[in-house]
Amino acid sequence: MGAGPLVVTYPLTERSRAIVREELGGVAEVIYLADLPPAERAAALSRAGAVLANDTAKELLPGETALIGNARLLQFSAAGVDWVPTRDLPPSLPVAGNKGASAEPMAEHIVALALAAAKRLFIEHAELKRGRFNQRSPNRMLRGGVCGILGFGAVGVATARLMRAFGMKIHAINRRGASPEPTDWIATTEGLDALLRASDVLVISAALTQATEGLIGARELALMKEDAILVNVARGEIVDEAALYAHLVAHPRFYAGIDAWWVEPVRHGRFTMKYPFLDLPNVIGSPHNSAGGGVWRDVSLRRAIANCRRAILGETPLNLIGPDERML
Repeated sequence: MGAGPLVVTYPLTERSRAIVREELGGVAEVIYLADLPPAERAAALSRAGAVLANDTAKELLPGETALIGNARLLQFSAAGVDWVPTRDLPPSLPVAGNKGASAEPMAEHIVALALAAAKRLFIEHAELKRGRFNQRSPNRMLRGGVCGILGFGAVGVATARLMRAFGMKIHAINRRGASPEPTDWIATTEGLDALLRASDVLVISAALTQATEGLIGARELALMKEDAILVNVARGEIVDEAALYAHLVAHPRFYAGIDAWWVEPVRHGRFTMKYPFLDLPNVIGSPHNSAGGGVWRDVSLRRAIANCRRAILGETPLNLIGPDERML
C-alpha cells in the first residue's frame, strides 16, 4: 500500500509545481490545497503521505492539523520553524525544517559581512563622501585569524569552506562536538567560552532552541577580542539585544554584521529595533536576506521535496525537529 499523496498547503507557481513533479519523480500524487473545494480538504489531508507547508498556523484551518497525524512527514519550506506553532502538532508526526537548503548563499553573505567589516568598507565610503581620503587608515586581513562558528550544520560547513580559502582557522561548536568536515578545533556548547575567546570572526548559524535563546549575553561578549567581528545570520534572539548594543558602543573596534534581527516582518509582522544599531559605524545590517532569492528558491524547494520523497519511500527523513526546537 502506498504512502499517500504529497499535500502542499500553500500556493506555488507553475514553475515551482514543475520542480515538485520533477523532484518527486512520480513516487506519489501531488495535491495542492489551494486547488481544492473546501469540502475536499479533509479527505486530502487525511490520506497525505507527506505534507509540504510554509506556515501551518495560517494554511490549515482549525482542526485540520489533527488530520495529518498519520503522514510520514510534515516538511516546512523554511530552515528554521521557531516562529511556527509546532508544539500542538500530532505527537507521532515527524516534522522537518528545510535546514541547510540555502547554505551556499548564506555562506557567501557571511563572508561579505565579515570582509566589509574587516576592510572598513562602509566607514571609508562615508569618509570619502565627506572628502576625507584615508588611504593609510589600517584595515584587517582575515588570513591567519580564527573563524569561530556557532552552529556547525550545513551553513556552518559551507562558511568554513569559504573562510578556509581565505587562510582562516576553523573553530566550531555543534551538538555532537564532532564533524566529518575538517576543523582546527570543535566542541559542544560546553566549549563556548573557548570559542569566543579565540574567534576573530564569530559566525552565529545555530538554530533558535530553548538552549540557544539568549546564549550570547554581556558576559559572553566580554570574553571576545576587542576587534572581533560578530556575524549573525540565524536568529536575533540568540544574542541579547541590549547587551550587544552596549558592547558595540563601548568597543568601537568591535563589529557586528546583523542579518537576523529580533523583530522581523515574517515572524512578527513588523521590523523594529529597541536600540539604534544602524546609527553605529561598527554595525553592518542586512534585511535577513542571506538565504538569497531568485533561482536559489528553486534549489531550496528541490531540497524540501527531496526530503518528502525520502519519507514517502519509507526512508528516514533529514533535518527532523527535536522537542527543544519547538518554540511555540
